[in-house]
Amino acid sequence: MNWEKLLNNNRLRQSKGRDPKDARNDFESDFGRIIFSPAIRRMHDKTQVFPLTTDDNIHSRLTHSMEVMSIGYSLGVKLCENKEFQKKLNKLEYELFREIPVILKNSCLVHDIGNPPFGHFGESVIQNYFLEFFDRNIVKEKQSDFNESDKKTGKILLELSDNQKLDFLHFDGNAQGLRVLTKLQMLNDIYGLNLTYATLGSYIKYPNYGSLDDDIIAKHKIGVFDSEIEFFDKIVRNCGLEIDGNVVRHPLCYLMEAADTICYLTMDIEDGYSKGLFDLKYLYKELKTIPSLSKALKKIYKDEDDIYKNDLTKVVNFRIKIIQELVLLAVSNFNNNLHRIENGSYNEELIFEDKNGLAKKLQKICKDKIFKYREINSLEITGHSVIKGLLDYYIDFIFHKDKKYRKRVLPLISESILKIAYEENNLYGVDAKFDNLNDYFKLRIIVDFISGMTDQFALNHYQKISGQKIK
Repeated sequence: MNWEKLLNNNRLRQSKGRDPKDARNDFESDFGRIIFSPAIRRMHDKTQVFPLTTDDNIHSRLTHSMEVMSIGYSLGVKLCENKEFQKKLNKLEYELFREIPVILKNSCLVHDIGNPPFGHFGESVIQNYFLEFFDRNIVKEKQSDFNESDKKTGKILLELSDNQKLDFLHFDGNAQGLRVLTKLQMLNDIYGLNLTYATLGSYIKYPNYGSLDDDIIAKHKIGVFDSEIEFFDKIVRNCGLEIDGNVVRHPLCYLMEAADTICYLTMDIEDGYSKGLFDLKYLYKELKTIPSLSKALKKIYKDEDDIYKNDLTKVVNFRIKIIQELVLLAVSNFNNNLHRIENGSYNEELIFEDKNGLAKKLQKICKDKIFKYREINSLEITGHSVIKGLLDYYIDFIFHKDKKYRKRVLPLISESILKIAYEENNLYGVDAKFDNLNDYFKLRIIVDFISGMTDQFALNHYQKISGQKIK
């Protein structure tokens, strides 16, 4: 890999140039574009773990992303302090500090920007909905494949390629996020926020479309929809992410992933403590077995010098020590495996390559004490009803044979989402009509609209269109 290409500051649509008074570089300009975007603001009311919570102390998707950004920045700074890494890139420490930590801030802040309402369970609801939807209707690749008996069934006839079907059957927030960043955050054109190739490259956790492969970390999920393949190919080409015919992850993506995992493991546990799902004694008992943390955690827990005034303060200091440990581990593993990362053969999460097993221990605590919590499961079932209900209503109306139904529902959909779909299909002026879109983009519009909703907006909107409330 060529780090000059990996740190490519060009854009999908080349900018006309920044104001000479603007002291920021292109990656710092990316950060401004991201932080002021509506999609970031909407994350304040999207689930992290506890759906529809009114507890201000519990993490939303936005607060989680801000914390991931902070950890990502720390990882970047730590990496740039490494003399061997400086030598490899042939750059001064100051130059690197203006690039790599900032790129990581960007990719970390947007890493969940495409997640639907109700967290990762929302992804599962969409996936399962379309599995049943395609089964009960008729899907073929070409219009000419439908016969007369198909048309008499009363089922919806859908013209979709196999890859287009997979976008819905394997719907994923990562792929939706790429669509948000490159298209849906539309200002003047179809290029979304028009971020640099380096920021987009380091964001793409799963540089993969089509089939899945559980044995390859970069192919666990679909990270690119059929609608974004053209932009994805440009990112791959401009960042030099193709090796021997295979597309691999951007190296900085491994650090973004580490920051995300560090945060959700540690902060989910802090949220679990705040919810009263376990006490400090349980947490200490579970974590004191980690050799590298044992001494520090014991000092906090015993508090013989009476430094910490309550158990919550001790839990917070547990978290600080854990994060410090995992940050050092992630950077160490990144440096030690850089050659394998660069040639695309590294197939691990950085913080799980650990003889002490800290990340696995944290994962077990979350599984045993948090994810089984009754309130979470009950509200996730609410989320299932809401998302399924919204998909039912919009698909029924949009594919209704009576044009009056389509005319009633289209004004409810975001005008910008419709406009983007028209532009993607080169439909302008009098041709920019919903009925001129193919079936893939009709479904794409519905999923774009629903996945962009906040939890509360989705709930309220469902209650209105289902007649449960008027205002």
